[in-house]
Amino acid sequence: MTTGARPTIRPATGEDLGELRALARRTIDTCYRGFLGDEAVDWFTGSGASDEHVRSHLERGGVHCLSQDGRIVGLSILDGRTVDLMMVDPDHHRRGWGRLLLRHAEETLLARYSTIRLETFPDNAGAKSFYEACGWVLAERLEGEGPAKLVYTKSGTGD
Repeated sequence: MTTGARPTIRPATGEDLGELRALARRTIDTCYRGFLGDEAVDWFTGSGASDEHVRSHLERGGVHCLSQDGRIVGLSILDGRTVDLMMVDPDHHRRGWGRLLLRHAEETLLARYSTIRLETFPDNAGAKSFYEACGWVLAERLEGEGPAKLVYTKSGTGD
């Protein structure tokens, strides 16, 4: 277990792509099976959809890395006013780093938008609890193609 310096957050570069993709696949494989099921997780990671999601956002400049001791241990993808994806390596959970990464995403987006949003899956109890503890408010439930999602919002006023 690494106990080095406090992690830092920086914009991702093309050199980070392989490490970011590996982090996303590892996190999805480890953490998403309980609420999405094996078939959906295996498809998302095995089809290359996860890799493509990271690559396409990296090209648009919306990916940030949470790094500690030279290793990427978390990532966030910001897309417009949305926190599109946020992950911390499963081996580094419960250290406050998710809160650090989310706070950075909030500050970045709230500098440009009065209200920001994120989505999570209804059965992802850990994420729902985390976002609510960080002051996010459930705004709506989305149904349609693919799994249902919950939309959370946060306003820049009265945080």
